[in-house]
Amino acid sequence: MSTFDDRVALITGAGSGIGRAMAVAFAKAGARVVACDIDKESAGRTAEEIGEAAVAVAADISDEASVAALTEAAIGAYGRIDVLCNNAGIMDTMALPADIPVELWERVLRVNLTGTFLVTHAVLPHMLRQGSGAIVNTASEAGIRGGAAGAAYTASKHGVVGLTRSVAWAHAKDGIRCNAILPGPTMTNIATNASFDPTGAARLGPVLALGERLAQPEQMADAALFLASDAASFINGAIVPVDGGWSAA
Repeated sequence: MSTFDDRVALITGAGSGIGRAMAVAFAKAGARVVACDIDKESAGRTAEEIGEAAVAVAADISDEASVAALTEAAIGAYGRIDVLCNNAGIMDTMALPADIPVELWERVLRVNLTGTFLVTHAVLPHMLRQGSGAIVNTASEAGIRGGAAGAAYTASKHGVVGLTRSVAWAHAKDGIRCNAILPGPTMTNIATNASFDPTGAARLGPVLALGERLAQPEQMADAALFLASDAASFINGAIVPVDGGWSAA
């Protein structure tokens, strides 16, 4: 796989889990990293772990002004953005459509889908000026299934899949590629503080049990690293399950 020497990777949700693993992987491959997280301290820990090749930026991807400041900080630090990993996201409560509160629906869609759009929308002008760029979105198995998560999370990740394909199609002739990974069950803390709806959790249990093996965040990072690399130069608009075969069942 080609290296990322002299390239800049902006990674959201980089304070922990898959995002942190992505930040470390891109840095090891030679990239300079902008580690973004809504939690300033966790973003700082990731950047500190990487060292001189990283800067930490705190931003709320669901807020347009915060995203604008994030993009300005990345350009101010390194002058360009070659790779964007839209990884930040939140879980829902596994609630079924009839049971999910409207406020939770709007919050999950705002972060997972609108947030992915806002960061992409802010970064694309810089990639267009460069004539190149690679975007990797973190979708989910819930982006291709109806029973892998609650209604809000499922809808948001289906939206990320659609956004990925739209960006790939729209900017293929501009030297910009956009792909998505679909993580299966992974050892992260995204659900640590979640409170699950008992009815939804019981209903989804049999489907979730199919993903009996847990992946490590580094395995998701490896997939993102490949999709952003020159080795994947003719891969655009791909929706790639990284799930140990769960989606093949």
